[in-house]
Amino acid sequence: MTKADLVERVTEQIAKTAGPLISKKDCARVVDSFLDAIKEALQQQKNIEVRGFGTFKIRQRKTRMARNPRTGAPVEVSARPVPVFKPSKELRAMVADIDISELHDDDDE
Repeated sequence: MTKADLVERVTEQIAKTAGPLISKKDCARVVDSFLDAIKEALQQQKNIEVRGFGTFKIRQRKTRMARNPRTGAPVEVSARPVPVFKPSKELRAMVADIDISELHDDDDE
């Protein structure tokens, strides 16, 4: 699904419940603003929790040794922050098409 598809779906959902109150252009602004807010929060090292969907957070990767694929020489890859997404139990159950009670939260962090 592309961002344009997402805008289309959101516009359709709003039209179903509230009537054609919002244009596709306005809906695109809302989607863009939402995504920008997530990016800005992650840039500031903040977590974003969307109940029933999941959590976006920053995790620190450790320094590690890797190899240059061309020469085979060892190269140190420095520590750095990386964005991660942890889906909620509800989302995992929906994707797996199972009852939420069947899920076990193995990776609580």
